[in-house]
Amino acid sequence: MTVTKNELIELVEQYTDLKRVDATNFIEDFFSVMSKSLEVGNDVKIPGFGNFVLRKKNKRLGRNPKTGEEHVINARTVATFKPSNILKLAVRDLQQETKKPKEK
Repeated sequence: MTVTKNELIELVEQYTDLKRVDATNFIEDFFSVMSKSLEVGNDVKIPGFGNFVLRKKNKRLGRNPKTGEEHVINARTVATFKPSNILKLAVRDLQQETKKPKEK
């Protein structure tokens, strides 16, 4: 299941006293601040959740999988997400709960 921005807005409404318009503004502003921080070269660290980190990728030689033709992939900066240990453990525990023993 994927959680959408609209669902996040609904959750903020449910868990706070914010009205729909205020919850929408909160979510929009939250993502705007995160995006702008990354755009100017800052990492975004959210304790207990994880870090959005900018990573520089070097120029490299790539290949078109259909034609086999080689071409240069330019150097670029990408945003990556590194989950916190708390989030890793929560996901691992969730996976263990949903695994059922195989029946013989």
